[in-house]
Amino acid sequence: MTNPPLWKASIALTKFEAGDAAAALELDGSAQAVLIVEEPFAEGAVVEALYTEEPDAAYLSRISGRTVIVAPLPDQDWIRLSQEGLPPVRAGRFFVYGAHDAGTVPHGVIAMKIEAGLAFGTGHHETTALCLAALSELARRRRFTNVLDLGCGTGLLAIGAAKLWKRRVLASDIDPVAVEVTRDNARANGVAPLVTAVTAEGLTNPLLANAAPYDLLIANILAGPLTQLAPSILRALAPGAVLLLSGLLTNQEKLVTSFYQGLRFVGVRRSGPWSALVLEKPAR
Repeated sequence: MTNPPLWKASIALTKFEAGDAAAALELDGSAQAVLIVEEPFAEGAVVEALYTEEPDAAYLSRISGRTVIVAPLPDQDWIRLSQEGLPPVRAGRFFVYGAHDAGTVPHGVIAMKIEAGLAFGTGHHETTALCLAALSELARRRRFTNVLDLGCGTGLLAIGAAKLWKRRVLASDIDPVAVEVTRDNARANGVAPLVTAVTAEGLTNPLLANAAPYDLLIANILAGPLTQLAPSILRALAPGAVLLLSGLLTNQEKLVTSFYQGLRFVGVRRSGPWSALVLEKPAR
């Protein structure tokens, strides 16, 4: 079977800069896979992103802050090859792995098999790992019965919530491909009966609106959408609900929280330039 043609965007930079550049390309959402290529004893690194259509090099250069070179690739399964270089991720009680790691899953973890590919969220990005760790910590203190993962990507966080609390979880994304990937991943991880995925922009979809109010709402998206959606997110929270926000940079924390007046600040997790905020709505 012939694989679809792919294009590769490359950025040459230092190892210190590679994480931020890779995050910018990954959060853009149009790349099929993003990886960092490093030499063990060299200072430099190359960030590579794979696309099914020729990307705009000038646009990628703007969002990454570095010069991006775009070139076509020969017909190979580059997404699979890039996945084989991704190590498993341990975040809180969770262990996220790909098919090539199936024999390395340790005992005593909540294992989730997620393949990199057509949707964002394999656990390798800091924001996803931060959210998984935050969910693990929340599970120590309370149970949730009505959960929404807004902007679900691969469904990793929805699947994690379903595994933690064994309750129904709604997952939504503006991208129908992400919704299909979420459904596939829920089946692969044995929680298909618990995870309902729907294509929706914001919280306007009737299924999301009718299921509110939520006692846990997860939104691992970008700072812009987090501020724009703040009024509808606040309305969707039950008294005493927890709100987990991520996809924002540490220097955007004050901006984002300023749109969520009336919620109590519970805590923050940070990794590199990224943050995950935990907020709580008063019970009364």
